[in-house]
Amino acid sequence: MEGAHTIREFADDEGDIGDAYVTLCVHAGIAAADVICCISLGEHAQGEDHNEAVAHLSKVRPDGQDLGNSLRTLLRMKTRAGYSHQQVNTSERKQATRAAE
Repeated sequence: MEGAHTIREFADDEGDIGDAYVTLCVHAGIAAADVICCISLGEHAQGEDHNEAVAHLSKVRPDGQDLGNSLRTLLRMKTRAGYSHQQVNTSERKQATRAAE
């Protein structure tokens, strides 16, 4: 997440780095989910299906449902930010920030 904040801070135009910023938020969220699950559940999802990670994270108590929803939000942005010709917009960057944090 620190890397995401750094590139945003030094960008002349946040829109120019939007895709990279959101991609870093997504990766930060995935990494955080793994750590949270390891600490709280003693394991983390290891499959290719990201929905499995969301379901696993949702088991964490007390805030699992909220955490799972945040990860789901980030994962929905992953393809657009990382692989699409359409750049993410200002609203999506804000949403990615909230979900990752």
